[in-house]
Amino acid sequence: MPYIHFTEEQKRHANMVDLAEFLRFKGEPLIRSGRELRMERNHSVTVHGNEWYDHAAGKGGGPVSFLKEFYGMNYQQAVLTLLNEDISQLCSQVDTSREKERKPFALPPANENNRRAFAYLLKHRHLDRDVLTAFVRLGMVYEDQKYHNAVFVGRDKDGTARHAHKRSTNSQGRPFRMTVEGSDFRYAFNWPGASGHLLVFEAPIDLLSFISMYHDSDWARHSYVALCGTSSQPLLGMLERYPQIQTVHLCLDNDQAGQLATKRLAKVVREKGLKVDAFVPVLKDWNQDLCANSQQAMEVHHEQSVS
Repeated sequence: MPYIHFTEEQKRHANMVDLAEFLRFKGEPLIRSGRELRMERNHSVTVHGNEWYDHAAGKGGGPVSFLKEFYGMNYQQAVLTLLNEDISQLCSQVDTSREKERKPFALPPANENNRRAFAYLLKHRHLDRDVLTAFVRLGMVYEDQKYHNAVFVGRDKDGTARHAHKRSTNSQGRPFRMTVEGSDFRYAFNWPGASGHLLVFEAPIDLLSFISMYHDSDWARHSYVALCGTSSQPLLGMLERYPQIQTVHLCLDNDQAGQLATKRLAKVVREKGLKVDAFVPVLKDWNQDLCANSQQAMEVHHEQSVS
């Protein structure tokens, strides 16, 4: 392709295209996730206005970089595509009337009791009651009022809630998961301990499942964080806030996405000059391991009961 000179106005116009509208125009299915939208073919990628972010890769940008990253275009192809007469009508005035201020973070109102969330997490997810109770008493796990979701709260060093992740307590059908709008990912669901060890998980339930399987009287001495995905932001936030951490144990899922994220995060940790290793679940994730162990224990108990 011959070199094309774009004016500054053309460049600005290309980078003002509303990505959600552009993707709909291209026939790309999108999934609602709070105030953002996720790509159906790649759930780690969210779009909002004229910005995108890949939580797995830890990078993002505007429309031009999006087309280069996900459509394999070079710079000139991307700008020309975005300046197409039909598509350019979708240009969002993100700096004026259409861009709303970021909604302040607020925890979902709590239900008067945690009955449904407790039943789901104990009976269906087989979490240890004492471990779950420790988090519930601190207000880090509760049941929301409107939909009876389990809410996992991330706090800063002062104990102020800064992040919340909701998970449906319906054991049937496709599970609902969503990060509450306005959440700061640097403070995703975490437990700070005094030791120099930090254990990193993808989901809050996996974090609680691991502790349920391997906990002893000293489990609370260590630090834990759930990425609520595979973004590096929660991990980096913990390392920044708790300088006593010297060793990071990556405990991500035993699938391709988890393995790729483990390699990427291990590099991030090593660049910080810290020790890093990996713990891998036998099955896909730590909750599947916990449920399998619980089922096996129930079968052994039943055999002993009838013998």
